[in-house]
Amino acid sequence: MVELKNVTVHYRDIGGVDALNNASLRIDDGEFVFIVGESGAGKSTLLKLITKELTPTSGRVFVNGYNLGKIKKRKIPYFRRSIGMIFQDFRLIDDMNVYDNVAFVLRVTNKTRRYIRKRVLDVIDMVKLTDRKKAYPNKLSGGEKQRVAIARAMASEPALIIADEPTANIDPKLSYDIVKLLMQINKELKTTVIMVTHEHSLVEYFGGRTIRLKDGEIIFDGYLEGVVGGDNSDE
Repeated sequence: MVELKNVTVHYRDIGGVDALNNASLRIDDGEFVFIVGESGAGKSTLLKLITKELTPTSGRVFVNGYNLGKIKKRKIPYFRRSIGMIFQDFRLIDDMNVYDNVAFVLRVTNKTRRYIRKRVLDVIDMVKLTDRKKAYPNKLSGGEKQRVAIARAMASEPALIIADEPTANIDPKLSYDIVKLLMQINKELKTTVIMVTHEHSLVEYFGGRTIRLKDGEIIFDGYLEGVVGGDNSDE
C-alpha cells in the first residue's frame, strides 16, 4: 500500500516553490495506477517521496508497511528492496549480458546460486527474452532494453513496481507492448504498479485509475474508461 496524508514539499532553495501542496492519496496493494501531469507538476517529487529520497516538509508517507517518517536509516536499503524501479533510460550495465543484468540485483542480496538462476530465467521468460539472455545491451533494441529493465525490477519479487516514463525512449509503436507487459505483471503477480507518463494517448487507450497532478496539487483521481475497457485488461 502507498499512502500520502496531507503531504507538502516546499523547496526554499528554488524560490519557495511548493512541489506538492497538501496532497493525499491511497494506492492499495495490487492496483495499477497512472500518474500524469506536465513537467513541473510534481510527479518526480511524488516518486522521490515514495522511495524515501525526499522527506516531506509536512504530512506523512506510508509505503509497503513502512512509515517513512519514522523509518531508521539502517532500514532504508531493506525498504527499497521492496520496490522495483524501471527508468526511462534503462540503466543497464553495459558490460553485462541480459542474464547478468537481471541477476545482479539478486546477487547483492546474497541469494543462493540455484535460486538466482531459476528466478532470472523465469523473469526473462516472462518478458519474452529467453533467446536474448546472452546478448549485451549494445545489441538490443530500445524495446528489448526496457524489457530487461522490467525483468530486473521484477527479479526480487517486489511488492511495488514504479515505472518512471518507461516508454519515453522507445519506438512509439512498442509503447503499447510495454504497458501491456506491465499490466500483465500487475494482473498475474498481483504486484502494485505505479506508472508515471506524459503520453496521454497510452492512458486514454488503456484507461484505469489515473492521478493527474498540476502545480503540485492532485486535480484528478479517478477511473478513465479507455479504449480497451477501462479496467486495465488486455482487451
